[in-house]
Amino acid sequence: MPTNFIIYDLEATCWLGRPPKGYNEIIEIGAVRINEYGDFLGSFEKFVKPTINPLLSGFCKKLTSIDQEKVDRAQDFPKVLDEFKEWGDMNDEDYFVCSWGNNDKKLFLEECIIHDLDSDWLDNYVNLKNQFDQIKGGSVKGTLKKIIQREGFDFTGIQHRAISDAENLAKLFLKYFDEWSFI
Repeated sequence: MPTNFIIYDLEATCWLGRPPKGYNEIIEIGAVRINEYGDFLGSFEKFVKPTINPLLSGFCKKLTSIDQEKVDRAQDFPKVLDEFKEWGDMNDEDYFVCSWGNNDKKLFLEECIIHDLDSDWLDNYVNLKNQFDQIKGGSVKGTLKKIIQREGFDFTGIQHRAISDAENLAKLFLKYFDEWSFI
């Protein structure tokens, strides 16, 4: 079993409709780190400065509660990614990055392509939503917030904020700790 689980969530630029210039860019990375015993090792939260579409839409600001000033003061994606990987101790093979659905992995991959960065660190990826669906024996429906509540937890923090979503997903991760597959 790996010794490092990075439970993460991302927030990205968004619009009602298609993104200008074809890209949604990461604007927040939130994560918690859990060891092989289920111990909480820390959290990571950083905003990211978008470069292709630097201005957040009104829809995005309302959905995520992230204001323009926060992303304007942030570092660009390559710098924040380096900090994230260092924080998560992702320099060896003894970790997994885990998110709720494939969209967050896709966002990371696209950002790595845009910035000409290596994405091999994502090879150790697990889609917890797919596995949770298998654990529950069928098609799981509803938002992460509703699922967290159905599983007996209070949803804490702010919905559609990366750190809050990661912390809440970690509750689910720990509840089913011995049932996830990391092959």
